[in-house]
Amino acid sequence: MRRVASQAGFTLIEIMVVVFILGLLVTLVAPKIIGRTDYARQTKAKADIKAIEEALNMFKLDNGFYPSSAEGLAALVQGTPRAKRFSPDGYLPKVPVDPWGNEYIYLSDGRDIVIMSLGADGVEGGEGYNADIDSRALD
Repeated sequence: MRRVASQAGFTLIEIMVVVFILGLLVTLVAPKIIGRTDYARQTKAKADIKAIEEALNMFKLDNGFYPSSAEGLAALVQGTPRAKRFSPDGYLPKVPVDPWGNEYIYLSDGRDIVIMSLGADGVEGGEGYNADIDSRALD
């Protein structure tokens, strides 16, 4: 009696069908995922701005004033000589940068604050993903 060896493995046609299906899925899904990175960065910048506002409000509650524009957001991390009741842990772990790697713009006249990101292009103005994100325009 002869023993017939069972054939194991995939045929070339089966492998080609799987590769074709994977390629089709990548061409349909990839553009939707890749196009969302700019939207995700805008959303992150808006969330960062709100978190910075909260930290500034906590600083003001403790010290009675907002840091000046010259002191900047570093005052939330390191403190400032004017701050007599600075939290020992600080109000932020580090000076934040926006999702595009640029520093947030902080302006204060002592009563009101403005925090801005210049968007993807890093230049004032712009439209779409290049548009500025301003704390005064957020909900």
